Amino acid sequence: FFLADEYQWKGPFYFIQGADPQFGLMKAWAVGDTNNGDNEWGEEIKLAEQAVQAINKLNPKPKFFVLCGDLVHGMPGTRWKKDQERDLKNVLKNTDQDIPLVFVSGNHDIGNTPTRETIENYCKNWGDDYFSFWVGGVCFLVLNSQLYFDSSKCPELRQAQDLWLEEQLAVAEKHRCKHIIVFQHIPLFLRKPDEDHDYFNLEKSVRQEIMEKFHKAGIKAVFSGHYHRNAGGSYKGLEMVVSSAIGCQLGEDTHGLRVVVVTAEKIVHRYYSLTDLSSHGLEKELLDMLAKQN
Repeated sequence: FFLADEYQWKGPFYFIQGADPQFGLMKAWAVGDTNNGDNEWGEEIKLAEQAVQAINKLNPKPKFFVLCGDLVHGMPGTRWKKDQERDLKNVLKNTDQDIPLVFVSGNHDIGNTPTRETIENYCKNWGDDYFSFWVGGVCFLVLNSQLYFDSSKCPELRQAQDLWLEEQLAVAEKHRCKHIIVFQHIPLFLRKPDEDHDYFNLEKSVRQEIMEKFHKAGIKAVFSGHYHRNAGGSYKGLEMVVSSAIGCQLGEDTHGLRVVVVTAEKIVHRYYSLTDLSSHGLEKELLDMLAKQN
């Protein structure tokens, strides 16, 4: 990913976004005890396997597969977390080795109020909690949205991420990137930039500051999960894309993945059920976009 020639635009490509495999939530949700009821996750294992099989079949191959947080349901320090993480890793290691995996930290991965310790544990297990990478002239930024949600126990980590973000945006500008795309677990907003704050979005003043910063930097899209339903909206040309879960659905959507095509002009995305993606692959309209040399 980090080769200097990735600063150059090479034509259209696509990637796959998934969110919330969240091993253990389906049982917890079914028994109505989301704190302790997560001692089974066979259903989620099957869904994650289905997701990996669907991705492995795709032709052409996606540039990467990003998982936007809540990898497992167990919160830091809870009983089943290690087993859930082990089982998820066992499924993911069957992903085609030519398709890199990108992990985003969610509230269940590092806690609703993260600490230095919960973040360090996550990093040991899954890699950095925030980082950037480039693919063919496009700058991708992975953020730790828990630091925006509640950084009261580690304010210095929030400051460090903010500083790092400024630096990355400067680099993107210097290299005249085609697009900047952000991945984070918690959406800025679900439908409207000025909607009320609740569990599923960021607090209004924090949100406003981030949206304005993103808008000024020319960021085109933010992709997130957390809501277990599809949603989204836009703010001054910045698109907020909320993808439903691979795992437990809390709305009417199907277990699925989002296909995101990046062309010189725009970012086009479609949410596919796991079954559809597996049996039909990408639709013709998206394949035609990828075939255009621009």
